[in-house]
Amino acid sequence: MKTIKISLILSTLLLISACSSIRYDGVSLDKKGNTLVSAIATEDVLKIEELRKAIMTLGPNIVASEANFVAREAVLYPKVLANRYKLMSPPFYHNVLVNYGKRPRGLCWQWTHDMGKQINRPMKSLTFFHGVAFRRNYWKEHSTLVVSAKGKGVPEGIVLDPWRESGILFWSHVKDDKKYPWVQFTN
Repeated sequence: MKTIKISLILSTLLLISACSSIRYDGVSLDKKGNTLVSAIATEDVLKIEELRKAIMTLGPNIVASEANFVAREAVLYPKVLANRYKLMSPPFYHNVLVNYGKRPRGLCWQWTHDMGKQINRPMKSLTFFHGVAFRRNYWKEHSTLVVSAKGKGVPEGIVLDPWRESGILFWSHVKDDKKYPWVQFTN
């Protein structure tokens, strides 16, 4: 029995030591609600440009200014949310903290909701969906924001997932995301 208790204590300490607090300095919102950064990291500049290019390929009539806005906000705004959520990594650990009332927000559906409020503005060429995978499977269900060309659906879109990598945007075309079978969320 003593060996089991020691094993549990050591396992718990190991788990906690693998968890870390996430904090992004120099990010805020301007008066219009757009994300401001004091200095954009090179990897963020590259990710914004790659995502912008991918968004432009969603359809023949994508408005460049809309693709620019979505790419920039999708990469940078999760850092604002991470600070608001008092984010801990890995995501599953943060979920436990939210579920026990130790953190204010940060479940995947909350990221989806908050990202949607920030990015989903009236647009001529783009539309947004609440994507969900493994619906109603307690341990596997996951939500995220999906951007598509107007008139297209989730299967033709791009996943914008800041939860998966603890505030760092993961994005891919829906069809290329082998981890999750995305569909449009419906009640």
